[in-house]
Amino acid sequence: MNMEYTVLILLLPVLSFLILGLTGMYMKHRVAGLIGTASLAGVTFLSYLTAWNYFTAGRTAEGVFPTLTPYNIEWLPFTGSLHIDMGILLDPISVMMLVVISTVSLMVHIYSFGYMKGERGFQRYYAFLSLFTFSMLGLVVATNIFQMYVFWELVGVSSYLLIGFYYTKPEAIAASKKAFIVTRFADLGFLIGILIYGYYMQTFTFTPGQEQLMKAGMVLPWALGLMFVGGAGKSAMFPLHIWLPDAMEGPTPVSALIHAATMVVAGVYLVARMFPLFIGFAPNVLHLIAWVGAFTAFYAASVACAQSDIKRVLAFSTISQIGFMMVALGVCTAAHPHEGGLGYMASMFHLFTHAMFKALLFLGAGCIIHAVHSNEMSIMGGLRKYMPITHITFLIACLAIAGIPPFSGFFSKDEILTACFQFSPAIGWVMTVIAGMTAFYMFRLYYCIFWGKENKELHAAHVPHESPLAMTFPLMFLAAVTLVAGFIPFGHFVSSNGELYDIHLDWSVAATSIVVAVLSIALATWMYAREKQPVADALACRFATLHRAAYRRFYMDELWLFVTKKIIFRCISTPLAWFDRHVIDQFMNFMAWGAQASGEELQPIQSGKIQSYTMWFLIGVIVLTLVLLIG
Repeated sequence: MNMEYTVLILLLPVLSFLILGLTGMYMKHRVAGLIGTASLAGVTFLSYLTAWNYFTAGRTAEGVFPTLTPYNIEWLPFTGSLHIDMGILLDPISVMMLVVISTVSLMVHIYSFGYMKGERGFQRYYAFLSLFTFSMLGLVVATNIFQMYVFWELVGVSSYLLIGFYYTKPEAIAASKKAFIVTRFADLGFLIGILIYGYYMQTFTFTPGQEQLMKAGMVLPWALGLMFVGGAGKSAMFPLHIWLPDAMEGPTPVSALIHAATMVVAGVYLVARMFPLFIGFAPNVLHLIAWVGAFTAFYAASVACAQSDIKRVLAFSTISQIGFMMVALGVCTAAHPHEGGLGYMASMFHLFTHAMFKALLFLGAGCIIHAVHSNEMSIMGGLRKYMPITHITFLIACLAIAGIPPFSGFFSKDEILTACFQFSPAIGWVMTVIAGMTAFYMFRLYYCIFWGKENKELHAAHVPHESPLAMTFPLMFLAAVTLVAGFIPFGHFVSSNGELYDIHLDWSVAATSIVVAVLSIALATWMYAREKQPVADALACRFATLHRAAYRRFYMDELWLFVTKKIIFRCISTPLAWFDRHVIDQFMNFMAWGAQASGEELQPIQSGKIQSYTMWFLIGVIVLTLVLLIG
């Protein structure tokens, strides 16, 4: 199977970035947009072609899809076995990720034609989009853990540029710095884990030999746990989630790209990529990941129920859904899908479906913001009459994320819940409740936007209207994918051990999740579908403290500020700075003074008189002789 053309998947976006970055200021907006979009169209075509060729080529004699390395070079050699390579790795999850990333990125490129029209820095925006896409594509096809780390950091840099695109806004500057610092803090753990892994394994590959595994078996759980810290930062797991809601300061298409299919799933992809090592040598770490994911999902869902900004609701929804994916991976107890490995397939399936309907939700939110010029749900209301396409596509995405059949989210979420119940009924019921909360806050969002009380004064001054075709076409395309994606036999392509797996719905779990989702939607309808919302207002007043805490994200930002400013800066950084200034600096100053004083004292000896030199020489010889004789 000749797959050498896959190198073009990486070359096209990086060429687009270089062209737009170096010459974009001399181009018209339309030309720059066409160059960026054409390159992504090429990437998407090649990704689809790769997926077709890979999955239709058939399985090996062992019943699994082969792992291919169509391109690989030795970049930095250290020892015979320890070296850093740069290349392209094709296996079921990397090929799946190529399809997901290219599809969402292409839709964002097309959408941005309408959303970013007339914006200052249009060319720069498309250059950054190309750089981000290149970084994410390089991450998922990495042949080794160090190459993944290189592109991992490049993803962080490009996301910093995109989040801070509106660099004249203080909020955007603060958000980009926050995202960069928090993820760099987490990435330190990732780097330490990689270095421990490389030192003891004597390799950076994802599949070390049995001898290497036996030597490093004791430290491997620590290395994998530290790597997960980096993944937790990228995927906004609690308590490293604080950067994601603030990242909404970037353009809405950027939010769709970062929060739907790319950056935030990097942590999930990392755990999935290292899954054989986790399940074989660090199962306790894997189960810890499950509980971290469950708590994150519950926390984010609770906060989403109280938010008033449409993009922040979707941001916390993303955090919650990433928690679902982490839980699915964490509840695995074996590599075989029939014996405890169902969660792996379920996680990847949900990653695929979630990417499509969450991108749809963010792009739909962009159309709404474009129409009313505000992110606040309170001034929206009644928009279904003015924006029929956005209304229908947004409703489809809400039904999908709520887990209503036959939409794609139902099938992937049901597999996650089934895997959870197989692992532990407790975590199964916890995730079922969180799924119900998801349905509730998403339909709260839907009713507040498209039903509820219309702001007639605002609409009289500025009548909302449907977005142009450049913005509505991606909505219709993603809605169509959301309608049919659930029927893809996903287990035929991706499973925990690579073997073919037929998805079987557990109707006891499915029926329970449907009932919970329907009841949650009914509750949201009762509370928010009317023009006035007396029940919601009464509950907000009755539980004012809880509502305020949820709205303020349970004061996690304030807690982090306290930890950093009052504890780290005051108790650690300030004493270290004092020690540096008063001990280390003063010691070095003392050494300099001592050298100068010694020089000044010895200067008279250097008289230039041979008689004096001879005398000092003889005195030295005599003293040395006496010392030797006495000794």
